[in-house]
Amino acid sequence: MPDLHWTIPVGRWSSWPATASATPDIGFIEPIVRRRLSTLSKVALKVAHDCVAREPARVVFASRHGELRRTTDILRSISAGEPVSPTAFSLSVLNAMTGVFGIARGDRSAANAVSAGAQTLGYAMLEAYAQYETQPASPVLLVYADEPADLAYGTIEDEVQGGAIALLLDRSECTGHIVCSLSRADELPAGDIRSFPTQSQALLHCLETAQPACWQHAGALWHWSWHDRAA
Repeated sequence: MPDLHWTIPVGRWSSWPATASATPDIGFIEPIVRRRLSTLSKVALKVAHDCVAREPARVVFASRHGELRRTTDILRSISAGEPVSPTAFSLSVLNAMTGVFGIARGDRSAANAVSAGAQTLGYAMLEAYAQYETQPASPVLLVYADEPADLAYGTIEDEVQGGAIALLLDRSECTGHIVCSLSRADELPAGDIRSFPTQSQALLHCLETAQPACWQHAGALWHWSWHDRAA
């Protein structure tokens, strides 16, 4: 495995905890659309809007399971011989949130979606960085949102915790940088660095505390550290 190192300029960031009991405020979405959205899309749209309300931005959406719960409900309806809602079907795709977000903002910037198992967030951060470096004058919005799979799928290895995180990669509004690395698990970083059970927990710890964090999986070590912007 080749070692990878890259640095992300963070203009803004936002998160929504999986344990939140409140409903996310997405008043910028029309009511007729808003009431049809899943909880997953709502939390993704909330953190996305927190980071980029008006200016155009390319979007990288990341989710291990995506709209799997909606898809599961559709499959159950088919199995029961019940009709399937066209709206439910159209909103069941992995990148449904990016379409709703672009339409609501009138933004035709490029958008794509990433799903890479338990390593989804890390690879999405790499994808966002690669896109940003090709055109640094144009911000890139990374949105990660996930929720545990339906119990019908049994035990999921390295299951997600849930919740949402958004990062705006924008050098002009940079408040700090996240230094990211991917290496072999036997190449532990120096110092006392806390390890977390999921990538989202590790990244959130890094953002909230400015302390480094890491996550290991299948012989790979992901490491993130925060660095304030130099005065």
